[in-house]
Amino acid sequence: MKFYTIQNNTIIYDFQKSLDYITKQGKLTYGSHFRLYDEDMHIIKKLFVYFINDANGCQQHKMDPRKGILLIGPVGCGKTALMKLMQTILQTHQRYALKACRDITFEFQKDGFESIHRYSKKSFTIKQGSRIPKTFCLDDLGAESNIKHFGTECNVLAEVLLSRYDLFINNRLITHATTNLNAQDIEKLYGQRVRSRMREMMNVITFPKDAPDKRK
Repeated sequence: MKFYTIQNNTIIYDFQKSLDYITKQGKLTYGSHFRLYDEDMHIIKKLFVYFINDANGCQQHKMDPRKGILLIGPVGCGKTALMKLMQTILQTHQRYALKACRDITFEFQKDGFESIHRYSKKSFTIKQGSRIPKTFCLDDLGAESNIKHFGTECNVLAEVLLSRYDLFINNRLITHATTNLNAQDIEKLYGQRVRSRMREMMNVITFPKDAPDKRK
C-alpha cells in the first residue's frame, strides 16, 4: 500500500492514513493493546518522511536520505517495533532485514569470520548482473557480548560496522540500527573509530531519556 503521490516533483502524503495503517499492523503483530503514542509522533514523522524518501521533509528535519537511521532510546520505548512497522509502508524491494545483534555474535561463535562477511561484503543481491546493496537494521546494538571462535575473541559488531562503513562509502550500502547506548557508551564499547563512522553513515533520531517502558 502506497501512502503518497508525487506531484510536480513534490511528495504529497497522508500522514494520518499512514498512522492508521501502522497501528493496524501493530495490533496484528503485537496484540490488540498496541497503540502509537502522541509523545512519539515527532519521531514517527521523522521516520516516515525518511522512509518515503521525502527530500523536503528530510531537509526540514535535518536528515540525509543517503544515510541510514540510528534510533536511540531507553529500554522498552518502542524502537524495534517502529523499525519493524516502518517496513509495512515500504515497497517490497525497499525493505530491509532486521537482525538482532546478539544473534550475529552467536553466528560468529559458530561460523567465525564468515558471519562478519555475511553482514558486510556479502550484503549484496545479484540481479541482472548487478550487485544490489542489501540494507540491514542491526537491532539492539550493545546488547551483545564479545564472542570467541576457536579461542579467537572478536568485537563482532565493531567489525561489521567498520566493514559496512567502507561499503557505505564505496557502494552506498545503507545500515540502520537501534540501541540503548548514548554516544559515549558507543565509543567505550566499540571505539572512537566506530563512533565516528556511525555518525557519518547514519542519521541519529533519539527518544527522550525519560521515555517510558511501554512493555510494562
